[in-house]
Amino acid sequence: MPLVMKKILIVFVGLSILVLAGCGGTKVARKDVDETIDLSGAWNDSDSRMVSKAMIDDMLDQRWLRVYKRDHKKPPTVIVGRVRNLSHEHINTNTFVADIERAVINSGEVEFVASRDERGEIRDERKDQDLHSSEKTRKAMGNEVGADFMLQGSINTIIDALKKTQVRYYQVDLTLISMADNRKVWVGQKKIKKLVEGSELRY
Repeated sequence: MPLVMKKILIVFVGLSILVLAGCGGTKVARKDVDETIDLSGAWNDSDSRMVSKAMIDDMLDQRWLRVYKRDHKKPPTVIVGRVRNLSHEHINTNTFVADIERAVINSGEVEFVASRDERGEIRDERKDQDLHSSEKTRKAMGNEVGADFMLQGSINTIIDALKKTQVRYYQVDLTLISMADNRKVWVGQKKIKKLVEGSELRY
């Protein structure tokens, strides 16, 4: 092999070793799921948990709940409807809805019924039970608990940016609506403002 080719081969092998060594530098550290880690400045799991808990705590501390329990002698039944993402970024609203549901259920202040998608699967199971389960164990159709209130909402953003510095403003609005007469019995709002410097985050 010519001397020049040998030198090229040596350089190529050396570069390959460096590249492989760099690829092997990945490090993984397990963290507590409740720890706040904000890498990009975008909406994250900590924002979802914090906002859902704060808003549900406020919702359950208002007059509508005391009045309902007084008049009906039982806790109200709530269902979570659609939470729309009207922000500049991709937000997994399913995760936010799950955080809301958990906060509502764990409060013990209200009853909670399955969502539309969940009810569809359960109804299919009941139909299957009608055909295949014994009369003693099958669950009949038509015995579902109807919701008294539906919780709906939206997530909005306002972003002010100059070069690689951004102010990211999130506003979450939730409304609790009576199923009987469409009255809005509670309107909640939670705001988050983040100053993000050196950001490559697009919007």
